[in-house]
Amino acid sequence: MLIRILVFLLETLFFVLIGAALLRAWMNWVRVNMSAQPGSFVMALTDWLVKPLRRALPKSLTRSRVDWASVLAAVLLALVYALLWGALFGVLLESTYWTSGFAPMAVLALLLFALKMMVRVALQTLLILVLGYAILSWIQPGSPVYGLLARLTEPLLTPIRRMIPTIGGVDLSTLVLLVLLQIGLMVLV
Repeated sequence: MLIRILVFLLETLFFVLIGAALLRAWMNWVRVNMSAQPGSFVMALTDWLVKPLRRALPKSLTRSRVDWASVLAAVLLALVYALLWGALFGVLLESTYWTSGFAPMAVLALLLFALKMMVRVALQTLLILVLGYAILSWIQPGSPVYGLLARLTEPLLTPIRRMIPTIGGVDLSTLVLLVLLQIGLMVLV
């Protein structure tokens, strides 16, 4: 029981941190004002890692449209999560992995675990953003939060809108994107 609680807390902590780093990168990509919410929250949550990475990265990377420091922060957080997970369940500590030549397999498994965590966090974060956008489009389309969610989801919805026309005045692109994200999560699991 204690292990399950520890795993839940560890996963929740890293989900929030990785999600914040990815959201920071996405918000910078779509040029959202970071001084308003949730930008200031995301920055407060990730500055401790992103700022040193930004200073360490070459200037050519820090001047691109992609916020490589935030992406790298998400990758590093996912790797730390995988290492903690591996240490918690003894994957790294078992001497048979290191003495019998399975060390590369253990490292590969942890890298894949970290990648899976990053993709899962990205898909679930997008799912939350798109669901919030869909709900607000019906309830309160004039709110500032709706405008922010629209800016964050438009790059994903625009290609779908080109393929699927509105039916009876209803834009189904949001529903299609929600289904695609859910399918992505199913495939990942």
